[in-house]
Amino acid sequence: MLVQRFFSVGAIFLLTTAVIHAQSTRPRRTGKTTQKTTTTTPASDPLLRPEPAPSPTARRTSSSDSLLDVQPVRPVVNTVGTADTKQAYLLLEQKQFAAAAKAAKELTVSHPNDPEAWKIAGFAELNLKQYAEAAKDLEKAVELQRRAKQEDPNTESALGQAYVLSEKYQEALPLLIAATNRDASKPDALMIYYRGISEYKTGKIADAEKSFNQVVKLNPKDSLSLFYLAQIALSKNDLDGAITTLNRATVNDARLTGAWTLLTSAYLRRAAMSSDPAKAEADYLNAVRAGEGLIKLRTDAEAVTLFGQALIGSKQYPRAAAALERATAASDATGVTFYLLGVAHSRATNFTKAIAALETAAKKSPDDVNVYRELGYAFEVSKQYAKALAAYQKGASLAPNDPDFKESIERVKPFAK
Repeated sequence: MLVQRFFSVGAIFLLTTAVIHAQSTRPRRTGKTTQKTTTTTPASDPLLRPEPAPSPTARRTSSSDSLLDVQPVRPVVNTVGTADTKQAYLLLEQKQFAAAAKAAKELTVSHPNDPEAWKIAGFAELNLKQYAEAAKDLEKAVELQRRAKQEDPNTESALGQAYVLSEKYQEALPLLIAATNRDASKPDALMIYYRGISEYKTGKIADAEKSFNQVVKLNPKDSLSLFYLAQIALSKNDLDGAITTLNRATVNDARLTGAWTLLTSAYLRRAAMSSDPAKAEADYLNAVRAGEGLIKLRTDAEAVTLFGQALIGSKQYPRAAAALERATAASDATGVTFYLLGVAHSRATNFTKAIAALETAAKKSPDDVNVYRELGYAFEVSKQYAKALAAYQKGASLAPNDPDFKESIERVKPFAK
C-alpha cells in the first residue's frame, strides 16, 4: 500500500502557528517644541519585530486536517491463515475497503486468534483513514504473529504507518527504524519520511534532520521534507538556509501554505536584522512576493496580516492599508492587525484613519506599548496634543524606562492644554 502525504494549512507554522509580533517602532518625530510642527525622517530601527523562530513542532488548526493521507496501492502480502479470510482479502484487493473491514472484523469474532483477520481489518481501516482503529487491529495482528513466531515485516511496517497517522509517534519510531534498517539496501523514501516525522515529533531533531535530508536526496522534489528541514533551520536561527529550502519547497509545491507562511516570515526577519539597507529592501520585496503566494491560498486575517506586514516593510503603504482594511473586517482580526493598519495609514500620512485603527488596536491590545507610541505620534502630527500626551503617558506607564516616551512627553506637554 503506497501512502501519499497531505500537509494541512495549520501545520506550520507554523509553524509556524504564525502570530505576528509588532516591534518597538519609532515613528517619525515632530521637531522641537514650537507651535508649528514639522516632521523628520523615521528612525533607523526595523519597522516590525521579526517573528520568533518556531519551535520544531507541526501543529494543526483544525481537527479535520490530517498531517498525512493514505491512498490504497501497495498490496498486502497474503499469508492467509484460514480459508475464511480469503473473501475478506479479495475485497481488500478490489479496494472495497469498507466491505473488507466489515468482513475481517466479523472473522475476528469467530477467529480471534487468526492474525490474518486482524491484519486485513487493519489494512482496510488504514485505507478508510480510520487510523486509531487500524493501529489497534494491526497491534493485535503483530502480537499474534509474534506469538506464533510468524513475524510479518509488512504488517509491522503498516502498524508503524498507522501509529504515525494516529499521532502515536513514540510507538511508531522503533517500528519505522526497524523497517528502514531492514530495507537499507533499497531505501523507501516514504518510510524514511515517516521515520523523520516520528523523530521530529519525539524531539530527536538531529535524527529527523538526517532522515529528511535522506528523503530529499532520494527525491529532491519532496516538498514536505524540505519544509521540515526549513523548520529545523529556523530553530537554529539559520535564516539563509531556511529561505533557500523554503524556496525549493514552494517551487516544488505552490500549494504548500505553511511553506509560504514561513518564507514570508523568514524574509521579514532577515530584513529586520540586516545592517545593509539594500539587502533589507530586497528581502522586504521578497517577503511581498512570498506573501502573494500565501494569500493565493489563504485569505484569513492572519495570512493577510502577515502579507500587510511585508507590504509595510517594502514601503508599499497604500497597498498595505488596502489589504489590512479587508483583514480588519474579519471576525478573527487581532489588535496586531489594527496596529499594522494604523502604521500603514500613518506612513501614508492618512492620520485620521491611522488614529481610528490605532484606537481600536488599543482596545484589543491594551498592553501593547507600540500601539501608544504610534498613536501618540499620529495625534501629535495632527496637533491633538492633549491626546498625544495621554497616549505617550500610557506608553510610559507600560515601559517606564523607555527614553522615547520620556522625550515625547516633554515635547508635547507645553502644547497639551
